[in-house]
Amino acid sequence: MADPISTAPATSATSPEATEAPEPRATGNRSTTPSSDRFRDYIASGWAERDEPLPPAREQAAYAAARRAAVSAAFPGKRLVVPAGAPKQRSNDTDYPFRAHSAFSYLTGWASDSEPGAFLVFEPAAADASDAGAVDPAADIAAHTVTLYFRERAGRDSDEFYANSEIGEFWIGPRPSLAQVASDLDLPTEGIAAFADVVFDDSTLVVREAAEGLPEGAGDEADADFHRTLSELRLVKDAYEVEQMRQAVAATARGFDDVIRDLAASSAHERGERLVEGVFNTRARLDGNTVGYDTIAASGPHACILHWTRNDGPVVPGDLILLDAGVELDSLYTADITRTLPVNGTFSPVQRRVYEAVREAADAAFAIVRPGIRFREIHQTAMAVIARRTAEWGLLPVSAEEALEADNQQHRRYMVHGTSHHLGIDVHDCAKARREMYLDGVLEPGMVFTIEPGLYFQPDDLTVPAEMRGIGVRIEDDILVTADGAENLSIGIPRTADEVEAWMRQIRSDD
Repeated sequence: MADPISTAPATSATSPEATEAPEPRATGNRSTTPSSDRFRDYIASGWAERDEPLPPAREQAAYAAARRAAVSAAFPGKRLVVPAGAPKQRSNDTDYPFRAHSAFSYLTGWASDSEPGAFLVFEPAAADASDAGAVDPAADIAAHTVTLYFRERAGRDSDEFYANSEIGEFWIGPRPSLAQVASDLDLPTEGIAAFADVVFDDSTLVVREAAEGLPEGAGDEADADFHRTLSELRLVKDAYEVEQMRQAVAATARGFDDVIRDLAASSAHERGERLVEGVFNTRARLDGNTVGYDTIAASGPHACILHWTRNDGPVVPGDLILLDAGVELDSLYTADITRTLPVNGTFSPVQRRVYEAVREAADAAFAIVRPGIRFREIHQTAMAVIARRTAEWGLLPVSAEEALEADNQQHRRYMVHGTSHHLGIDVHDCAKARREMYLDGVLEPGMVFTIEPGLYFQPDDLTVPAEMRGIGVRIEDDILVTADGAENLSIGIPRTADEVEAWMRQIRSDD
């Protein structure tokens, strides 16, 4: 990595003095950048003209416009500010890869290529425009004027161009112009300097989760209501989102194939879980933006740790490996799929018994999914199977029926997590939605969520037979609610014990 440099605050040739570009962090004691007038004159000259035709509007632009119209209709007369957010520091002057806030990407269509520090602003229109009638999602928004503010690239005659390691094109590559982004997103744009004119008063609502240093507006409660509404609007996916979910699942399936193909090498290394993680993450970078969340590559007893992401253990033949992973596309939509695989390609009898019980729970839950049921019924259905099987195996101090009573729940010792969560532009999507819209909500066509029951028998759990201790199994699929039922988007990734064994044999025989 090249050593960042320090300069005086750089001003963009396209921005007023009042909007200075941020100075690079903590680098003053290392700077060796020339600062003479002759150097500045020389580096500012001799550049070819940029040949940059304006791009056509991207596919998601029309969908983002419809989403903005829905938001506008929900908050007439309110000024709405949705920040992209700022980079998050990893150490000293290095940052984590930037990912725009999900609400910002949802409403702009700007995804993995978003500019840090951007703002989407809904400015209330004049009263006569607001009274024009119902908002037509296919037309311009009547109740608001919507503008995207971001820091346009500096001219090559500015210090920022070559001397600012955080935003200068010498350091991070080409950055877009206002006109390019306006054409790409089909959305009016302004330079970041103009954002200073946005008014923050008691009619201004802000997604505070992504905001730092912005003035107070209508207050915490109003901001929370705004953020909650944005989450609830995402509960039902549009056609573009559903297609992105299909593509994310397909990429994830290829990643699972890659892991199986490499299992022999992973098994030969003392930290084989790291190799499994790396193989899947390579697919995520090849076919998408990155992973949608930290990959869980949990082999042997690590599979009993629900969010095992250290991934530093061995992958031992004879054990199971639980792989919970998802590819995030450049659109930021992610899959979330789990398969539990026998490392040597064959389930032992006890492993198979546990695995098939989990699959039975998953299948039972999927079978009831249709519009009109409540989201929580999915979990209840899966847990009835878990209670029945653990009772049959003699693990419970009560019957399955008694365990399912609200005051008991002994079977939950072996599956303490929920069975489902919404999925989309966030792996745990729509998290700010109200309980009555989420857990107690009624399913509608276009909703996408997981079904992911499991059984986890901790290695030191004396309530289970020794032969079961250290076995952890989860099966997770991504489900789309349709007009008359449901579709398992990940059904193409083998699920039954027999299918998993055949899948692993096939991939290994092809190599």
